[in-house]
Amino acid sequence: MLINSFGVVLMLYSGALILSLMIMRKKFVTSYLFSFAVGFVFSELLDVHELWINVLPSSLAWRIVYFIISYVLICIGIALSNRCQLPIVHTDLFPRELADITKIAYPKIKIGFDVTCLAVTAGLTFFCLGRIDGLGIGTILGIAGNIIDKLSYFKSFMSKKQQA
Repeated sequence: MLINSFGVVLMLYSGALILSLMIMRKKFVTSYLFSFAVGFVFSELLDVHELWINVLPSSLAWRIVYFIISYVLICIGIALSNRCQLPIVHTDLFPRELADITKIAYPKIKIGFDVTCLAVTAGLTFFCLGRIDGLGIGTILGIAGNIIDKLSYFKSFMSKKQQA
C-alpha cells in the first residue's frame, strides 16, 4: 500500500500516539478518541478561515501583528485546554497524558516532544525534498500556562472524584 497523502500519514501518526497512550495506561480510554474529532474540526475550521483571511491587509507590519496576536491566543488556548482537561488534538494530548502517566513535569515532556517532532520534520523534509521545509515556531514556552496557574485552578468534570 502506497501512502501518498498527508492526511493518511497524519491519521496513522495520530493513531500511533493514541494507541501508545492506551498501551501505557493498559486500558481503552474513550476520551482519547475525541482528539480525532477535535483534530478534524480544527482542520475544517482552518479551511473555512482560509476563505476570508486573504481579505486582510498583508504588509510586513500587519503580518507581524497577526503573528503576535495569534501566538498569544494559541498559547492561552493550549494552556487552558490542558488545564481544563479538554479533549485536544493528539499532538497536545500525548505530552499531557504522558506527563500524567510518567509523573514527569509537563514542560519537560512537551519541549522534548516538540523538539523531537521538529527534528523528524527537518530530517524527513531534508531527505525527501532535498531541503528543510515547513518548520515554524512551534514550541510553547509555558508563560501563558504559568500565568493561568497563578490566577486559577481547573478541575475537569470528567476526572475521578477525590474522596475527602
